[in-house]
Amino acid sequence: MLSWEKSSSVASMKRERAWVEIDLAALADNVRQLKRLLLPATELMTVVKADAYGHGAVTIAQTALQCGATWLGVATIPEGIELREAGITAPILLLGATNTPEQIRAIARWQLQPTLGTPKQALVCAETLNQSTHRSPFPVHLKLDTGMSRLGAPWQQSAEFVQLVQRLPQLQIASLYSHLATADDPNEAVMRQQQARFNRAIAQIRSAGIPLPRLHLANSAATLADADLHYDLVRVGLATYGLHPAPHLQSKINLKPVLQVKARVTQVKTLQPGTGVSYGYQFIADRQMPLAVVGIGYADGVPRNLSNRIDVLIRGQRVRQVGSITMDQLMLDVTNLPDLQEGEIVTLLGQDGKEQISTEDWATLLNTISWEILCSFKHRLPRLTVNQPIPPQISQVKESVLPHLEPETVARSNSLDS
Repeated sequence: MLSWEKSSSVASMKRERAWVEIDLAALADNVRQLKRLLLPATELMTVVKADAYGHGAVTIAQTALQCGATWLGVATIPEGIELREAGITAPILLLGATNTPEQIRAIARWQLQPTLGTPKQALVCAETLNQSTHRSPFPVHLKLDTGMSRLGAPWQQSAEFVQLVQRLPQLQIASLYSHLATADDPNEAVMRQQQARFNRAIAQIRSAGIPLPRLHLANSAATLADADLHYDLVRVGLATYGLHPAPHLQSKINLKPVLQVKARVTQVKTLQPGTGVSYGYQFIADRQMPLAVVGIGYADGVPRNLSNRIDVLIRGQRVRQVGSITMDQLMLDVTNLPDLQEGEIVTLLGQDGKEQISTEDWATLLNTISWEILCSFKHRLPRLTVNQPIPPQISQVKESVLPHLEPETVARSNSLDS
């Protein structure tokens, strides 16, 4: 190990170049507000796929569970394993498809709960479990396609699909769900069509004499839009992280952004008139101009297509970015900050004084969505937590969720602490 790696200065080195700050007090407040929107019987799933939308899955999951969430949602098996290895024992729904025996064995080993969207997937799952030492009926979640045209069985075949799974003794239906395609659209026509299809599927199952499992349909937008969409569980991602899924939903809840992106000035210089800046000379100084170089670039997740189009914040002031954003660095026109020094902090996303630059601002410039911006920040940017309301203690998280788990899972989780 290098000598500097042993030094206490390693922690401070995380802030020497660029980093992402995660405000856990804001996260906790968002989760509690979301819980207040729900009926007492409706549970909250915090969706922490894609490393919790770039926020850091383990820390986000621990905090959300302490603040009232009871389920977690992930997209892939490794995402679920990461949470289990951190000692988190809450039920984890795997939202992606499960097709192979290898996947099913991993899911069973780590006590994740798979989504099944076809009869074939159900049969492969049951056969694989039948050949294993797994004893108890295994919880699975059945997904219906009500109009997303992605994963799931056709909603018209809901009763047949549920009956097939019900006949497989290795499996236990933990929930039935679908996903909304246009819940963030002020025009609710498609969303209401999907809701009607979901309700008709439920009616088919009830008519077949099958007990209804847990039901869920709502994503963040639907959770904010109408309590009639909540059913037994809501699956909330974006709103957890303090972003409204659509402008018309902003009045529903006062969310606080959890993520800020910051970097430091690494050099300050003076350009002469006619001097080009960065690759391709997309910006040329038209006067003598002080220029600051900042240690963050597109390899960190700042889109190159934002070159010459964004402001950043320094000392509570807006500062113009100039020239092409490069892999590791970007440049600023700091004319209004003539005494700027190397090492000063630059806020790319977040608030500094009265000024704020939001994820939505970048998304609008790029004609994309906030989800994509959040998920773009690479892992060479350390995630540093601030304003921690309650230290995330695995033992507290366990106590809040142990009733959901099989004894075998509890034993495995306890062994992780030893």
